[in-house]
Order: sequence, then structure tokens, then C-alpha cells
Amino acid sequence: MLSTSPPTALFYSGFTVPPSLPGTMASFLLILFFVLLSGLEYRFPRKKLPANKLRTSYKTNIGLFIFNSMVLSLISASTLLVLAEQNSNQWLCDHLPAPVWQVVVSFLLFDFSLYIWHRASHRFDVLWLFHRVHHSDPYLNVSTAFRLHLLDVIIITLVKATYIVIFGFDKAVVLANESINTLFLIFHHSNLAFKGERFLGYLIIVPYLHRVHHSTQRHEHDSNYGAVLSLWDRLFGTLAELEPKEIGIKGEVPLDFVDLIKFGFSVNSPAPKQHLSLDVLETMIAEAAYYKAEKRNFYPGYEIRDWLEAKREIIKQVYGDKTIGNRAKNKVPDFSKDQVCC
Repeated sequence: MLSTSPPTALFYSGFTVPPSLPGTMASFLLILFFVLLSGLEYRFPRKKLPANKLRTSYKTNIGLFIFNSMVLSLISASTLLVLAEQNSNQWLCDHLPAPVWQVVVSFLLFDFSLYIWHRASHRFDVLWLFHRVHHSDPYLNVSTAFRLHLLDVIIITLVKATYIVIFGFDKAVVLANESINTLFLIFHHSNLAFKGERFLGYLIIVPYLHRVHHSTQRHEHDSNYGAVLSLWDRLFGTLAELEPKEIGIKGEVPLDFVDLIKFGFSVNSPAPKQHLSLDVLETMIAEAAYYKAEKRNFYPGYEIRDWLEAKREIIKQVYGDKTIGNRAKNKVPDFSKDQVCC
């Protein structure tokens, strides 16, 4: 698998294993790539960012990087992955005709696994609580790649361990996949623009595509989940090509890494609801939609998607899974033709 010392462990999102020369070289090259892109950002930024804000971003993100690396080292996160390798299933590798196919198939499966995990992190609130720490940086730059909550890192480590257990690919193949993924993680968070970027975006996730993913608007931000290939977003209809007006998440966001860790655990409680009249039902739906938006750090009340999701959940909780016929028979209110007022 991988070889990383604690300071560089997070380049692999917590992926650490017994020492080996290839892993050490990979870590060195990725650090070199990070420094190179940082220099390019400083010299040729796509957008000039306030110097003091950018320094704060770097300080916070690197602080999180060091903290997460130290904790992962202390809890021996590598043990999980070593165990995963020892119990891995080799059935897929045994049926691939040549090593080159192992490389190609393992990369596609790895990238697709990360797409699924990333999309789930936006879909399920319990995952979003931790993942929103990554989205909280209003000044996107290469260091944002490492603005990760510890539990977000541990969850993705479990995803990767599951990948190893199921498919059982060779150590060198896993190392190559991890290195490519981390390289792109740094690259597509960079504050850079270049000729041919949009053309390259037909194949891979480039900075202009990933900026949309960091938009403050939910209908923009729930898109472009790909890690390396843009194929999955195109295939599953989650690709968006536009320029976001604002980056980050709404509301007050901590600036230092200690408070950001606490921020990952913070969640507001919805307002209590008590009656079942039509007027109160409408109020319940509006309050639930407000709560959904507020919890995800968007401006409450402006997202039709939150309102529609809240409507379905409230009706299901109050009336259960009823068909349209049963709804009419039992005089259950039908909100399907309601107009959303923002």
C-alpha cells in the first residue's frame, strides 16, 4: 500500500502503511507539486485574493492537516488498512487478463468509489456535518484540499479500506491510485486558470469545474463530485459548468482549526411543532425547509429543493406512505400543486 510519515499522511487522506521507497518518493513528489502550485497561485492567480485572508486560510488548513496527521498516527489508522489488505479478496485481480487491465480497472473503480462517497456526503446530513468543514473556506486555494474534518478523513479511510477488501488490488496499484487522486485534489482546488482548461474539463475535473462545487448556492454546490474524471458527473447528470458568484458556505464560520473541528459537530435543533391543521402543516413544512437550509449553512428560505424535500418528509411523517387514492379518501391534503413562495 502506501508509505507515509505522519506529516505527509494526509496527502493520502489518512492512507498509511508500512515503509517502502515508492511511498516515500510519492510523498516527496506530492509535496513538491503542492509547493509548485502554491508558487503559481502566488505569481499568476486566477483571482486576486486578500493577502491577509489567504494567510488565514493557509494557516487554518495547514493546522488541520498537521492535527489530522498526528491523530491518525496516534490511533494507528494504518492498522485498519493493513488488516484490509490481509483479508482482501483477489477474485477480480485473478480474472483480469494482464497487469495493465488491473491498473485501468482499479483506477476506474477507485475514482467511482470516491464519486459515490462524495455525493453521499452532500446527500446525508450526518456526513454533511463533517464534510461542510471542507466547504467552509471562502478563499479557494491549494491548501483548501486539506481543510478536512478528522471524522471526514476517517470515513473516507473506511471507504478505501472497503475498496481494498472487495477488490484486493496490488500495493503498487493502490499507491498509484492514491497518488493520482491526491495530485488532483491539490490541482482542482487551486486558484488558477489556463488555456485549454475547458477542453480538458471534458475528461478530468479541472479548477473551473470544482469551483462550482464550492459555491454558496446549493443548486450549484450539489454538483461536480468527481475526484479525477469528469465522466461520472456527465454520466449521472451532476455536471455543472458555470462561474459561482460566491465561494464557501453561509453564516458564521470559525477561522481557526480548533473551532472548525467543533463546527463539524455543531447542529441546530428544529423548532417544535404541535398541531395538524392545514395552516400549521404548511408552517411545519416551511420551518423544516428553513431548518434544512440553516443546517447546511445556506440562506434559509431561498432553496426550492429544501422546501420540496421538507414537504415530502413532513407528509410522510404525519400521514405515512399513502397513495394518491388513499390521500383523497382520507382527506389528506395534497401539496403536489403548491406554489413555492420565496
